[in-house]
Amino acid sequence: MATRNRNLRSARWLATIVAVLVLSLGLGRASAQQGSFSPPPSLPQNQTQGGGATLEVPAPGHQSGETATIPPPPMAPQTGQELSVAPHELRNQNGYEQVTVTVVNQQGSYVTGLRNDDFKLYVDGIQRPIEFFRHDLDAPVSVGILVDTSGSMDPKIPQARAAIAEFISQLNERDDVFLFAFANRAYLLQPFTTNHRMVLDRLKLLKAFGQTALFDTIIDGLVMVQHGRWDKKALLVVTDGMDNESQAELPQVVSYARRLGVLVYSIGIGNANAAPFSIAIGPFGFGAAADDQVDAVTLRTLSSETGARTFILKEVGDGVAMRQDCESISNELRQQYTVGFVAPDAGRGGYRNLRVDVPGHPEATVRVRKGVTVGSGTESASAVP
Repeated sequence: MATRNRNLRSARWLATIVAVLVLSLGLGRASAQQGSFSPPPSLPQNQTQGGGATLEVPAPGHQSGETATIPPPPMAPQTGQELSVAPHELRNQNGYEQVTVTVVNQQGSYVTGLRNDDFKLYVDGIQRPIEFFRHDLDAPVSVGILVDTSGSMDPKIPQARAAIAEFISQLNERDDVFLFAFANRAYLLQPFTTNHRMVLDRLKLLKAFGQTALFDTIIDGLVMVQHGRWDKKALLVVTDGMDNESQAELPQVVSYARRLGVLVYSIGIGNANAAPFSIAIGPFGFGAAADDQVDAVTLRTLSSETGARTFILKEVGDGVAMRQDCESISNELRQQYTVGFVAPDAGRGGYRNLRVDVPGHPEATVRVRKGVTVGSGTESASAVP
């Protein structure tokens, strides 16, 4: 009996020692991981679409000139009216470019019903023939929605959900859409899909936390939207703050926007004119953005570069204004024109200034991206207008 008791005590001691070792190893691993950022469980980094393979989020902080590889979604068969696209031979011609053109009258209404010969297009001040023309009344769009979920967005998330739901409800049923939430980095909540109900369901996952990686996320969105199935592409950015977490800087974001030709629409929530504050204590000092300051400069720069629009809301209120702005963006995507042309001397490459006029409507305002990058050359990212 004594021997049996000794054996039991030995077994208990052995079990205790093993438990302590396991606990110590676990604590060691947890301690080693402290300092690295982990998203909340409610913000998954990857999602699957229809049971397919997981689509990875592009790594944030792309530097100018880098490329990110994202597997494109499977091409779905087109339904409804057949989409007018440029002939294959033209699309493959060196120097061929397509741009989206928006024409509005003095009352702010869209000028529709224009034809190819109503437009004049100039590359570096020299008129070029329009090789392809399309009125985008029914043309589907590949759209990326980028929603700021940093900590300051906490009281605004419900209004943002409602506004984005309004935006989605106005889209063409053939539009393919993806959804990013971003705070310290971007999180892919829904890969490209034409099932808009899936995107609406993902809006429930929006939770506010962390800082604002605005620049990195816009670059990620620009890269990812290139893999949409349609030739017309757009981003909608909803944010209430200033970038304070990105590796990329504004010139790099502008460089990507210039090179990729995506319409970048945005809704900024906050005071565009709020001044940053600074505190000095003896020889030391630090500064920060005002709590309600929104980076209107970046948003307006990207919209101007790409021929899109920026809306600034000083406060959300009940969200009516934000929903109206989202509806306006959805509507605008159906009132535009796509024009294609061949840039001269494409082998030289580089950035070319672009202008589009509608001579028969001198009172109208024409919005189009400021320029295109052709060939293998790239424009300098050091100068931001």
